[in-house]
Amino acid sequence: MRALTNDIMGGVTAAVVALPLALAFGVASGAGAIAGLYGAIILGFFASLFGGTSTQISGPTGPMTVVAATAIVTFSNDLNAVMMVVLLAGLIQISFGFAGIGKWVKFIPYPVISGFMTGIGFIIIILQINPFLGVEGYGSVIHTLVELPNTLHLVNDDSLIIAYVTLIIMFMTPSFIGRFIPPALIALVSMTIFSVYFGYQVPTIGEIPMGLPEFTIPSTFDILKARDIILLSITLALLGSIDTLLTSLVADSMTKTKHKPNKELIGQGIGNALCSFVGAIPGAGATMRTVVNIKSGGHSKISGMTHSIMLLVTILFLAPYAEQIPLAVLSGVLIKVGVDILDYKFLRILKKVPRNDLLIMITVFLLTVFVDLIMAVGAGITFASISAIYKISRQTTIKTRRRRSLFDIEVDNDDIKVLKIDGAFFFGSALILEKKISKVVHNSKNIIIDCTSIPFMDVSAMFILEEAVLHLQEKNIGVSLVLKERDKRALYKIDQNAVFKKISIFKNIDLAINCFQKKELNLA
Repeated sequence: MRALTNDIMGGVTAAVVALPLALAFGVASGAGAIAGLYGAIILGFFASLFGGTSTQISGPTGPMTVVAATAIVTFSNDLNAVMMVVLLAGLIQISFGFAGIGKWVKFIPYPVISGFMTGIGFIIIILQINPFLGVEGYGSVIHTLVELPNTLHLVNDDSLIIAYVTLIIMFMTPSFIGRFIPPALIALVSMTIFSVYFGYQVPTIGEIPMGLPEFTIPSTFDILKARDIILLSITLALLGSIDTLLTSLVADSMTKTKHKPNKELIGQGIGNALCSFVGAIPGAGATMRTVVNIKSGGHSKISGMTHSIMLLVTILFLAPYAEQIPLAVLSGVLIKVGVDILDYKFLRILKKVPRNDLLIMITVFLLTVFVDLIMAVGAGITFASISAIYKISRQTTIKTRRRRSLFDIEVDNDDIKVLKIDGAFFFGSALILEKKISKVVHNSKNIIIDCTSIPFMDVSAMFILEEAVLHLQEKNIGVSLVLKERDKRALYKIDQNAVFKKISIFKNIDLAINCFQKKELNLA
C-alpha cells in the first residue's frame, strides 16, 4: 500500500511540474497550449504503460518541440501533414525498438550530444525573445534575429514586466520552496493573477477546449510533401530516441536499476503515434520530470500514468482558468528551460578539451542553431567517426624486421624481408601497407607479410592485401602471408581470383621463414 501511495505522490508532483511546461511547449510549437497538454497526457500514459523505464515521465520536451515547430512552419495550414510526421515518427521509433537499435545510442560521441543540446537550448531562448517582449513570434531563429531591431520598436511594456518577474521567480526561488512547489507553477499562477488584477493588456494563451479531444487518423497527403514529411519524421524519431534513452540512463543512476532500451523505444513510439490521432505534439522522456517523480517516491509505471491522469483532470475542470495565462509568463518559463538545457559540463572545460572534440561540438552547435537538426547530428557523428578512424590508423605500424628461424639461421634482409603489421588493419590504415611495400620492394627477393598482431581486418584491407600480393608477383618477388586462422578463412571467402590460394599462408612467422630458406637451399 505504501508503494502505491508513493507512486501516486510521485505522479501528482510530476504533473504539477509538467503542467506549465506542457502549456509552454504547446504554445512554442505553434500548435497551441492544448496540443502540449494532450501530448503530455497521451505520451505520458502510454510510454509509461508500454515502456522499459519504470520511473520515466514522458511528454513534450525542448528538442522535440523545436522539430514540431519546424514541421508546423513547413506545412503551414496543413495539420494533416504535421500529424502524419508525428505518426511516422512514432512508427519509426517502434521499428527502432524491434530492430534492437536502442543499445547503440550510447555510442554517440559526447561532443555531438553536447553541441546538439546546447544548440537546442539556444534555439529555445532565441525563439522566446518576441513573446518575452509581447510581440508575435517567428518560427525561425534567423528570422527572429534579423527582425530584432524592428521588434524592439514594438515592445509591450506590460508583457515585459510580467516576463521579467517570471524570470526572477524562475531563477531566484529558494530551493527549500522549490522542493514543494515548482517555480514554474508559482510563476504561472501568481503572474496570471497579477495580470488579471491589474488589467494588463497582454497576449494570452486564449481558448482551451474542455473535454476529450477529437479522434482523427492522419490520412492521405500531397505526394509532393512526402520528402519533407519523411525527413522530419526521421528527425523526430532519432531525436526522441536519443532524448529518451539519455533520460533513462539518468533514471538508472538514481534508482540503481537497469532500463530496457528497446522496450522503451517501443513504448515511446506507441505514445507518439497515438499523439497524432488527437492533434498533439510529440515528446520524449523528460529528465526534470523524471527526476522529480523519483525524488517524490515514484518507482513504478503507475507514477507515470498517474501524472497523465492528473493532467487530464486539469483539462476537464481547469481549462477556463488556463486561458488567461499571459504568453510572457510561458516565455520566461521556456527561457529558463533553454538555459537549463545548455551543456555546462562541456562548456566549463572548453579550453581544456582536445581540439578535434571542440571543433565537433562547435560544428554541431552551429548546424543545430542555424541549419538543420538532423544534419547537425549526422555531420557530428561523421566528423567524430573520421577523427576516431584517423587516430586508430595512426597507431597502426608496419615495420621491416630481421628474424631468426627455428634453426637460428640469420635472415638476410636482402633475401627475405618481414613486414610486420601491428594494430588495426582496416580501410583507415590499409594504405600504409602500399607505401611500405614501395619502399622495400627494391633489391628484395622474398617478402613475408606478418598479420598475426592485428585485432581485425575489414574487406578494404583484404583488397589492399590482394593488390599488394599481385604487385609483388609482377616484380617476381616471392610473397607469403602469416595469418590467424579466422583471417585466413575470411580471405578465402573473398578470393574470387584465387590470388591467396596460390600463395603460401602460414600460422606463424618461423614456419614462413624456414619455408623460404629451404627453397633457397634447394635452388643452390
